[in-house]
Amino acid sequence: MVLLRFYIGITFLIMTVLSSVVCGAENVEQGDTIRAVLGKRTTLEVVYIPPGKFMMGSTDEEKAWATGIEGGAQPGTDRETFEGNPRPTIVSEGFWMGRTEVTVGQFRRFVEATNYITDAEKMEGWTQVFDHSWDRYYRPSGMVYPWKRSEIHSWQDPNFGIPVKADYPVVCVSYQDMKAFCVWLTRHQQENRRLPKGLEYRLPTEAEWAYACRGGRQDSSYFWWGNDLVEGKGRFNISSVDFLPGRDMVWPLANSPWSDGYAFMSPVDHYGKKGRNGFGLADMCGNVWEFTLDHFDPQGGHQELYYLDAKAQTVTRPVCRGGNYFDVPGNARCAVRLGIFGVQYSDSRDGFRVCLGVPRKTVPVKR
Repeated sequence: MVLLRFYIGITFLIMTVLSSVVCGAENVEQGDTIRAVLGKRTTLEVVYIPPGKFMMGSTDEEKAWATGIEGGAQPGTDRETFEGNPRPTIVSEGFWMGRTEVTVGQFRRFVEATNYITDAEKMEGWTQVFDHSWDRYYRPSGMVYPWKRSEIHSWQDPNFGIPVKADYPVVCVSYQDMKAFCVWLTRHQQENRRLPKGLEYRLPTEAEWAYACRGGRQDSSYFWWGNDLVEGKGRFNISSVDFLPGRDMVWPLANSPWSDGYAFMSPVDHYGKKGRNGFGLADMCGNVWEFTLDHFDPQGGHQELYYLDAKAQTVTRPVCRGGNYFDVPGNARCAVRLGIFGVQYSDSRDGFRVCLGVPRKTVPVKR
């Protein structure tokens, strides 16, 4: 047993050293940063995360809490089963993760430089936005949800009814739009000789995201700080005691028993150091859903990048993680994961953060 542990320790040490070389710097350490200069006083910061291991999935006790009184998620659905049971997962290569979600200002620089048109803005395109005529969930005719399809809104105006500033996370962008942003960012940094050799900007794999979210914890805690919801006060943005714009009502389902300052999304890194996890990443739970590279497997996330068709490297239904400003506490945990409708789908609850790592290819295919 002692000899086995020795071999595992040596293997992990070698893996760490090789990962540091791959990441373009032999002396790179956890918490080191790279700042991508996008022009017009706009930058994007990524933080180095060393290789490591964590627990993917959630316990039965966590699933029960999520659908209980405090968690507030809807019981009786199969949503929590998507998380899978806890299993050790290894991230064998170090990578750099966006300190924050990609912002409106950062995405605007991409659009200005390329004249890119998002999926929602294309002819016959649409996105999912808040329905300002909505006033309740239950009517005699049935359940009414606060979201609607819109052909006139996009990342430039997500229909919140409030000004969306440059430091808010960009929303209403699709998996295809996100990949296009990453391709541009890689090329832009390459042309300016700011890209570490052998790396590219891309979406994180699901395992990279889940590992980064836990901030170095190797247990199955509900949130990156632990299991106590009350300790989340001042750390993240979810459904809470905040009035909807122009109204005297809050989101009517289970919520955190405090004001987080925003009914919709908050500016990135709004909660400062208290809102950053052990890796120094902000808003890993709540604010907006974050896309990953992987195709969605309802049985649970994978250690390796998962495809619909591994040979063709196709993705038709991307995975999103982490919950959003509208979610009840039970739906904004580290283990929460959902499958998005399609690679061209966008929503005013969905955004993304970039990863700087070894190249990973996916081929988006419309369903």
